[in-house]
Amino acid sequence: MSTTPRRPLKAAGLFVAVLLVLSPAGQALAQVAPSYDDLLGRIDQMPGTIQGAALSEAADARVLQARALKNPTVSYDLENAQGTGAYRGASNADSILTLSQPLEIFGQRGARVRAAQGEAQAAGLRSEQSRSDVAGLLAGTYAQAESALRRYDLAAEALVLTQEDASAVGAMVSQGREPQLRAVQAQSEVSNAKAAVDEAQALRDAALARLAGAALIDSPIDSVGESLLDRSPPLPSGETHKSLAVRIAEAEAVTAGRLVDVERKRALPDLSATVAQTRFRQAGERAYNVGISLSIPLFDRNRGGIRAASAEQSAAEARLEQQKRESEANRLSAVASLRASNSRTRAADESVTASEEAYRLARIGFEAGRISQLELRSTRSALIAARSTAVDARLSRVAAEIELARLEGRAPFQEEK
Repeated sequence: MSTTPRRPLKAAGLFVAVLLVLSPAGQALAQVAPSYDDLLGRIDQMPGTIQGAALSEAADARVLQARALKNPTVSYDLENAQGTGAYRGASNADSILTLSQPLEIFGQRGARVRAAQGEAQAAGLRSEQSRSDVAGLLAGTYAQAESALRRYDLAAEALVLTQEDASAVGAMVSQGREPQLRAVQAQSEVSNAKAAVDEAQALRDAALARLAGAALIDSPIDSVGESLLDRSPPLPSGETHKSLAVRIAEAEAVTAGRLVDVERKRALPDLSATVAQTRFRQAGERAYNVGISLSIPLFDRNRGGIRAASAEQSAAEARLEQQKRESEANRLSAVASLRASNSRTRAADESVTASEEAYRLARIGFEAGRISQLELRSTRSALIAARSTAVDARLSRVAAEIELARLEGRAPFQEEK
């Protein structure tokens, strides 16, 4: 059931109508915010989503770079130059052209590629998490803006009801049926209601401005397209899937293990193949040399790097275990909160219906002289509080759905894929 005020806003509606007639240009400056589903269609344009996609693209590029072979080395040497006698100067010097190519035959390149692939997988999952976070932010901002609009309408209606009750009290005071004190109290309530309208208007404008910023809308907005507060979230599925946070922690643990292998490969000897051409200037002949060079891991065996990578792997595995336990507990809590908010929303709607009927009967009884002003004020306050509670219940339901969607790695109010 919608909590939008049903009673016509007499004074407020007339005031708005006059403004629209007198200032059509002002109406053109503001616009209706796109619906939540339309905003989800623009999610790829949001800065948070762009950032996550860019980081994932960077990780994919590092995989491509990890596959690259090491560059060869070319050297050119002169022998028997700048000596004495026949070897004075460089005219009789022998030249040597050497080409050296590092050979990663001990699995260094494969380990490097596997580690980069693990990092790319984790970055891709974090990109999905960024999309889910942006969708949750949009849903929360949209719901806050809609609730601010409804609270403003409720405050405006409460002002109208308070003014009507004050007019009825004034008529009874003039007839001598109520003391003058009741009229003073009624006018005080009207003043408080006007202050509440001003406060609600400020909160509404701030919430709409935040929504315009989150939706990347340059011009101001004055309303929302479709209701998100009245939208029922999808029912939680009984199937238990790994949460996105657990999948990210798993990818990070796998990557940490592969980085240990990378550090171990770095402790192995570096092997290079060499081909050299020697040109003997005096004889006018050429000769070729083929060689192999192998580093000896005598002093640096990368023990510190291996220990550091192993410690980071242990930390990643511990984070994974902790994430599994927290994710399961958080999901159960979010499902319970969502079910409780659904029940609270139904109860709030029933309370609004009962309060509306109670206030209607109280007005009839007050005008007939059977109900006192205090009883009328009490029923009016109960009606205003019930409608505000209904908005709070719907806002809590949206918050519960946002939390559950974040744990499941999806957009709020969208079915899990």
